[in-house]
Amino acid sequence: MRSKFDEQLSHLNNSLIEMAEIVKKAIENANKALIEQDIELAQKIIASDDDIDNKEKEIESLCLKLLLQQQPVARDLRLVSAVLKIITDLERIGDHATDISEITLLIADKPHIKKLEHIPQMADATMKMVTESIDAFVKKDLELAQQVIDYDDIVDNLFEMVKNDLIVLIKENAENGDQAIDLIMIAKYFERIGDHATNVAEWTMFSLTGTYKDSKIM
Repeated sequence: MRSKFDEQLSHLNNSLIEMAEIVKKAIENANKALIEQDIELAQKIIASDDDIDNKEKEIESLCLKLLLQQQPVARDLRLVSAVLKIITDLERIGDHATDISEITLLIADKPHIKKLEHIPQMADATMKMVTESIDAFVKKDLELAQQVIDYDDIVDNLFEMVKNDLIVLIKENAENGDQAIDLIMIAKYFERIGDHATNVAEWTMFSLTGTYKDSKIM
């Protein structure tokens, strides 16, 4: 019975890794579409959001089967419960990649008002956070999960840099206003992606310790 359960947990981990890879690719492509003002790629990202939603439903179904058929206790129950939370955060990251692409479509017909520097850095940082938060879960690595949580400060600092740079551009020329606001929104979506990756790391810690944000739950 235990070997069957372990096999199902392995399948669950693999599905979670697959979903994270799809999400990470969506972030990467959203960044690329923005930088290159690639309308076709932005449209593909928007259309592919269904793939992420379907993966979420697939993993949710796996979790529910595990809960109903195996009736896990203690650590195994925490693990399955954490996965149900993690896939919600991954799905929201996919939504934000779509949000970024929708704004990209709106501003693709005019040159960028400044060279994009910190926004691509935010994209790279959030992809790193998504990858490492899932790695921490699969490898049961508390230290790596904490590193992901700490790394969110870098994303937050980059967001402040983007915001401050664009505010200066608006003050210099009011005609920069519309695009500057759109770029601030894009940066905010990347900042939220970092928050969701942080959530994944926090649920990873819960799966291992039963504690979520310093509160003992299970």
